[in-house]
Amino acid sequence: QVQLVESGGGLVQAGGSLRLSCVASGRTFSTLAVGWFRQAPGKEREFVAVSIWNAGNTYYADSVKGRVTISRDNAKNTVYLQMNSLKPEDTAVYYCAASRIPGTRDSDYDYWGQGTQVTVSS
Repeated sequence: QVQLVESGGGLVQAGGSLRLSCVASGRTFSTLAVGWFRQAPGKEREFVAVSIWNAGNTYYADSVKGRVTISRDNAKNTVYLQMNSLKPEDTAVYYCAASRIPGTRDSDYDYWGQGTQVTVSS
């Protein structure tokens, strides 16, 4: 069992920045990847970014590429999502998730946090 806790969300004006954190605990030894997803009101959950835990590989959705950076601190079991140049369309609940395989589909992920709200005002 893996527990994930997101933090760092909040209200920010368009053009601003936020850094989200995801702290993993429990039986994390089998985790290969930690990804970020988001879900806006009335929309399906959307892949944002993923970091392979014990490698340097990162992947980003086209919608956020160039504006977000995923990073990790393996010793702290923490993954960060730095978001810059935020737009109102980035408004969503952001979730982190842990997977034993790399992937961009939510069905690839075994454990999920409860989410943190990001609201971007115009």
